[in-house]
Formats: sequence, structure tokens, C-alpha cells
Amino acid sequence: MDYEKELNVLKENLDKAKSLKYRAEARLEQLKKQEEDIIKELNTLNVKPEDLEQEINRLTASIDQLFKEANELLPKDLLEKK
Repeated sequence: MDYEKELNVLKENLDKAKSLKYRAEARLEQLKKQEEDIIKELNTLNVKPEDLEQEINRLTASIDQLFKEANELLPKDLLEKK
């Protein structure tokens, strides 16, 4: 067995693992910062993170209702005469 070659392979693999670790740590920091920013934005909107899905559903229902009302207000008889 060539111990020097094995040692070099181990060193290269260790360097690769360190690089991956540093990139993962940097990505984790980015994600934590994004999470903080999103939570701050939610706070300005008076929405708690745990209520986010409920708020999305409420807003979706509101948008659907507004589209329905807008379509009902269109003069269908005039549009159909074309």
C-alpha cells in the first residue's frame, strides 16, 4: 500500500469536506437572515408566523370574491352582442 498516496487522498477529501461545511454554514446564515426578514415583515403586517397559512387562505378567498363581484358587474348583455 502506498501510504503517501493514501494520505494525499485523505487530505483532499478532508479539504473537500471542509469546503462543503463552510458553504453549508454560509447558506445556513443566509437562510436565517431571510427568516428574520420575513418575520419582521410579517410583524409589520400584524400576522403571526403560526397564522400565516390561515391568512393566505383568507386573502385567497377575498381575491376570489372580488373576481366574482367584478365579473358580475360586467354588462354581459352588451358583451354578448358582439
